[in-house]
Formats: sequence, structure tokens, C-alpha cells
Amino acid sequence: MTFQPNPGDGIVVNGTAYTVGQHPAAPGVAYAQAGRQGIVYQLIPVDGELHEAKALKVFFPKFRIPAMVYQSEHMGNYREIPGLQVSSREVLTPERNGDLIAEYPDLLYAVIMPWIHGCTWFDVISDQRNLGRSDSLMLAKALAAIGSSMEQRGLAHCDLSAPNVMLPFFSEVKLPEGAAAVELVDVEQMYSPKMDRPDVLLAGSPGYAAHRTVHSGLWSSYADRFAGAVIIAEMLGWSDPAIVNRAWGESYFDQHEMQTPCERYFLLKKSLGQRWGTRIADLFGRTWDSQDLSSCPTFGEWLIALSSLSEEEVVEEAQAPVAAAAAHDDKADEARSETVQEVPAEIMASLGIEPGTREVNDNVVGRLFHQARDLEDAGNLSGALEIFRSAYHFVKKDSPLEVELAAAIQGLEEQLRPAEESSNRGIKALLLSRKFMLSTAAAIVILAGSAITVNQILAEKAESRQLDAQRLAEQQALEKEEAARKQEEEARRQQEEAAQKEAEAKKEAEAKKAEEAKKAQEAEQALKEQEKAELQAKYEKQAKYEAYLASLEEKKKKQALQEKYDNQAKYEAYLAQLEEKKKRQAQEEAAAREAAKAEAERQARARAAQQAQAAALQKQRSQNVVELVALYNKAYNAQVAGNKDRAKNAAREFIQLYNKDKAYYKTVGKMSSRLSNLQQFISDDSHWIPKL
Repeated sequence: MTFQPNPGDGIVVNGTAYTVGQHPAAPGVAYAQAGRQGIVYQLIPVDGELHEAKALKVFFPKFRIPAMVYQSEHMGNYREIPGLQVSSREVLTPERNGDLIAEYPDLLYAVIMPWIHGCTWFDVISDQRNLGRSDSLMLAKALAAIGSSMEQRGLAHCDLSAPNVMLPFFSEVKLPEGAAAVELVDVEQMYSPKMDRPDVLLAGSPGYAAHRTVHSGLWSSYADRFAGAVIIAEMLGWSDPAIVNRAWGESYFDQHEMQTPCERYFLLKKSLGQRWGTRIADLFGRTWDSQDLSSCPTFGEWLIALSSLSEEEVVEEAQAPVAAAAAHDDKADEARSETVQEVPAEIMASLGIEPGTREVNDNVVGRLFHQARDLEDAGNLSGALEIFRSAYHFVKKDSPLEVELAAAIQGLEEQLRPAEESSNRGIKALLLSRKFMLSTAAAIVILAGSAITVNQILAEKAESRQLDAQRLAEQQALEKEEAARKQEEEARRQQEEAAQKEAEAKKEAEAKKAEEAKKAQEAEQALKEQEKAELQAKYEKQAKYEAYLASLEEKKKKQALQEKYDNQAKYEAYLAQLEEKKKRQAQEEAAAREAAKAEAERQARARAAQQAQAAALQKQRSQNVVELVALYNKAYNAQVAGNKDRAKNAAREFIQLYNKDKAYYKTVGKMSSRLSNLQQFISDDSHWIPKL
């Protein structure tokens, strides 16, 4: 029998009696919530408080997995973690709940767990409910604390999204003291090193799944980092009305915008920086730009940053002093004016760049970077330098790519422009040479020695010896002077030879430089022609840029262009294959998104149909109850009037209508007693029908 309970229906699970709760927004309909894996019903204990209610999750056939028993037993070890109250689970098995499952086969491997009161984060976003600063900070810290506790145990939810984040903080039901402000539900996909990989992996929820992993499925200890960071950023941003008003719908981001430089990302990051500080904005930026889940910030990092914030003080984004910023900008502009040419506004617009900014799609910078590397490998250093300079114009300041491009530009400039002071280096080399230094030192020593000798001769006051010493000193001085003169002439000759060689080398270098510049200019021209052909074949959206290139090439003769295009035929074919592969991948991704959207719409229609069917069934049952009472009264009145045939006809109609849904009618009032009296009357018309 299909399990489709009505409000107030009783059910006994593991020795405890419950009644099915009534939906607060739909009287007469059972309190049920449909998800991707099944439907959750609220069970209220007959002997207990409302906050002790349980959730009975009835899985769809695809997700009724026997291993759920082991998984739930293992999850029980985490019930004490704040925010994982639903880890306290009991699975309905044939061994323990055979009678109940025999009556309702849908309950096979169903799970009973605590009912989490309150709304979901999905409800807050959908209702565009603006939060106060203290509430935003409290919710974000609570979620970060849950994620940090789970990461420390190697756990991950693996389907973290707005519908699976409950907020007991906003519950209207009085909860026990110490209840968590945030709770996670729908934990069947939870990752643990001690649990087996599920047979069916979910690929994350739209608006929270990183696009680089959305198709591969999530099941690792890092699975929650990206989605958790997005939800934390949403919770903090929901104190800003501008962010609330810019929400896409059921989440702040559209799935197509994930990890792209979209307007919502920049708006949210700016708001986080202004209201919560640059540290929070930087954590969110690291998450958004991450290449894989493991490189996202941990929940511990989020918790530390959030714990340092004040609920009252509004943190303004740190800004550099105006003078320092102006000086820095002047230096940057002066340096870049030598290396980067301004790009026309129409070309910037065709690339999707606002004039005056350096924001650009990473694909453009990456394409320019690889083209420059190819030219450098081919020996075209000048052409590579120009491409590096073009790419440098678009990268973000202080980013790793900016540092790498600056190093590449500096290296190529050093290769293309040797030092201009080579002649001075030749003179310095001569002056610092070992031979020249030894000669100079010897001259100084000899001159100093001669002065000492003269002084000694004068001191002795011997006229004859003084004359001899003077002659000897003069002779030695002449010899030393001659030696010094020869050394100076030799040094001058060497210097002139070195200068001549340096001049010749400089001329050769200038000639070589001119030749290389000419080759670089020719290679640059060929590169422009090649780039025009590539852009013409690959990027239809860059029509303005293609027109710009075409205007440069109109002066060239068609025959020269045709010869260069023929040389690039193979390369263009290779690029065409790459483009076709990208188009196929884009089509596959679009098909997957459409399938996910269709599945969500189908489930929504199924839920609506189920609710409508339940309402119609309840209405029909109510009408039938009224008709049954009328038929019973009709039989009673006919018997009192002495018309037994008429009384029997009314009794038979009552029994026929009762048997159509006897499982339900036997629970309604005194219907079972009425049925018993009418059955006895039909079998024995002397039996007196009592008035009920």
C-alpha cells in the first residue's frame, strides 16, 4: 500500500506512537517536504513536546539502498556535533519493522530522525528577507563552525546548498536551551573516510556548485569548501539591501555565473570589503578564483576571520592614502607607457572590457600569453615582447600573472637592448686590470723610495755623498719616470685598442640590433596577419576587433596576404579543431544544464500534482463521510417507519460506499460501529439499528 498519510493519522515506529503533522500553510494536508531523494513527513509524538517531533524520510525507489543502515549507524557518532542533529537516525528494516513495511512497502529503508524546526536559507533568499548585521554575522559564524568541526573529522556534507541549510534561529517553536542556530539536513551523501562511496553521486546544487567540478560529482573531504564559502558570503551580504535586491532568485548567483567575472561577484565582493573588511573579501576572492576545491579556504580560516568581527562596528574597506596612491599610479603609468600601447575603446568594448579598467576574461590573457611564448620559442623576440606588453595591460595588479609577465618583458628587453655603457665598462676594465694596477703600485713605491733616499742623504750632511746620492736619485727618478711613461703609453695603447674593439663591437651590435629589429618588425607583421586570420575563423563576437585588424591590412597586397595565409593553413586547421572541441563541450554543458532544469521542473510538477491529489482525496472523503452518515440515518428512519426493504437498500449503499475506502473510514468517528449494525440488520432484519 502506498504511504500517503493524512494529518492526524497515527503510526507506531519502533514502539513509539506518532501522529502525522498538518502543514501550517495548507490545512487538511500532511506536513511533507519533497527533495531530490525522497519526501520528508513530520511526525509528532503522542506523548511529547512539539520540539521533539521527528522527520520520516521516505526515499524514492532509486535511493532505497540497504547500505543506508550501516551509513546511519556510522553517522550516529556525529550526533553531538553542533549542526548535525539529523545524524541521530534510525532506518526502518524488514527485520525490525516488518509489519509496518508490509503494510506500507514505500517505508523500506526509510529513515526517522529529528525534525528541524525553522525556515531554510532557501526561504530567506526567496523571500528577499533583509537581515540585521548581528543576525548575518551570527549565522555565518555558526555555519563556519559547523564546517570547521566537520573538516577536523574528515567529514563533508557533499550537497551543501540553501535548501539543506536549516535556520532554527528563526523558529517559532520554543527550542531547548543550547540549540544550534544553523542545522544541516539531507546528509545521505555525507563523506567520511570510514564510509563507502555512494552508488549515486550528486553534482552539487545550482548556484552553489563550482563549475569546474559540477559534472564530476562531489564526494571528498573538500566537497563543502566552495559551496560553504558562497553561503557564508550570502549570509554576510544579506545585511546589505543592495545585495538582496540583486539576487538571481533561489540563490544569489545564477549557475552560469559561477567562477566568472560577473557583475554579481564584483558587487558582493565589494560589499563584503566595505561592510566586513578586506580579510573577508579576500577569502571570498580566493574561493571564487580557485582552480580546485582543495585550494579553497578552509572553514577554520573563515571562522577565525569571522570571530574577529564586531556586530556593531562597520568596517570600511582599507584604502591607501591619496598621495601614495597617486605616486604609485604615476610610477605605474610611466613604466607602462614605455611598454604598453593604448588599446582603442571599440576594441576594449568588443572584448567585454570597460574603458579605463584592466578587467578582462582570463581566456584573452591566456591566449596572448601562449602566442608570445610561441614567438619566443621561434626566435622572434621582438614580436614576443609586444604580445607580452599587450597582455600585461589587462592583468590584475599584484597578481602572480602580472609578476610573471613583468619578468618576461624585462628578460626580453635585456636580450634586445644590451647595456649602453659598454665603452665605459671597457675603460673601467682597463683601470681595474691586474697589469695596470701592479704598474701603478710599482711607480708609487719607487717614487716614495726615492724621496726617502734624498732625505737620508741630506740628513747625513756629507757633501760628497750628498752629490752622489743626488745623482743616483736623479738617475733613478729618470729611470722610474721613463718606466712610468712607458707604462702609461702601454696603458693608453691598450685603452685605445679596447676602445676601438668596443666601438667595433658596438657597431656590430647596433647592426645586429637593426637587423633583429627588422626581422622582429617583419615577424610582428606576420603575427598580425596570422592573428587576423585566427580571429576571423574563431571569434564571430569580436567583429569590431577584426575590423580594426582588417583596416591595418587593407594596405597590403592580396597576393602577399594569400602567401602568408597558405603557410598558416595547417595551424588554422588545428585551431579550428580546438574550437570545434570547445563548442562540443559547451553544447554538452548546456544539455546537462537543460536536463537538470527539466528534472527540477518535473519534480515541482510532481509535488504540485501530489498536493492537488491529496486535497481532492481529502475533499472526496469528507463528502463520503457526510453521505455515509446520511445513509445510516436513512436506514434507521426507514426501520422506525416500518419499511425494512428501504432500510436494507440504504444499508447496502452504506456498506458499498464504506468498502471503497474502508482503511480510512474505520478511523473516522463511529463509522465502524455503524457498519457493524447495518451488517447485522441485513443478515437479521429483526436487529434494531441504534441511533448514532
